[in-house]
Amino acid sequence: MFLDIRHLRALLAIRDHGNLSLAAESLHVTQSALSHQLRGLEEHFDTPLFFRRSRPLRWTPAGERLLRLAQQIVPEVERAETELRHTGDGRQGRLHMAVECHSCFEWLMPTLDRYRPDWPGVELDLSMGFSFHPLPALYRGDVDLVITSDPEDDLGGLTYVPLFRYEMMLAVGRQSQLASQDWVTPRDLADQVLITYPVCPDRLDIYTRFLEPAGVEPAERRTAELTVMLVQLVANGRGVAALPNWALREYQDQASLHALPLGESGLWSTLYAAVREEDRNKPFVDAFIRLARERTAETLPGIIPAR
Repeated sequence: MFLDIRHLRALLAIRDHGNLSLAAESLHVTQSALSHQLRGLEEHFDTPLFFRRSRPLRWTPAGERLLRLAQQIVPEVERAETELRHTGDGRQGRLHMAVECHSCFEWLMPTLDRYRPDWPGVELDLSMGFSFHPLPALYRGDVDLVITSDPEDDLGGLTYVPLFRYEMMLAVGRQSQLASQDWVTPRDLADQVLITYPVCPDRLDIYTRFLEPAGVEPAERRTAELTVMLVQLVANGRGVAALPNWALREYQDQASLHALPLGESGLWSTLYAAVREEDRNKPFVDAFIRLARERTAETLPGIIPAR
């Protein structure tokens, strides 16, 4: 292909300046070099681009066709070059997130609202990580950051940045017999209806870290999509539910709820931002993680902020 971007930029410079001398100066080439470049175009296509004797310079139909092409192509190329430079220096990029925590939306959405104005060049997207396996998707490059409390050590190339530690607690109705206890044991849940979010039990800490190690199953399990629905069911005596301490604080004063530790020492977890190792130090990724840490430390009661 004979035509390239330098030809198109030359045509735009001639349009802007009206003569070869000023156009050459703007392109930082000699007038002779610019004339040679134009002559090469005319010889290649066997047609003139200008009416040489006209003053001011006037385009031929062939010249006008190439000028229209230049007006379409050059701005797009320059935008792409700018975006790539900004991507390279970390000011632009893609941050598609997957969240494995229903309750996290309460702090995540305000965090994103504060993040967007400072990073307008970052393409943001957010999805629930319960209909697919987000950490393998992160490894493949389908998403760029995962909010999770369950690191998978067998997936190489990922790094897990702690955001904060929190205690998972059991929400019970104030009328429940369990409400009088100081904490609950796995055996206490053997005759209870356990209300959870609609995800597989192997992705819930109450199962994997509390019930299953003790060989205990709840009497029944039912699900609710939203935290407010789940809390209302518990308040109405329809079952019990395990929720993060910071999520429960909001509802304890508004509903007939009591929160109990899971086990004498409590069941503590760490929430992480998982990213690919090569992305960890990108400025727009680091900025989101720092803001998430700041926001959660400021607004979530009962957590232990990451240092």
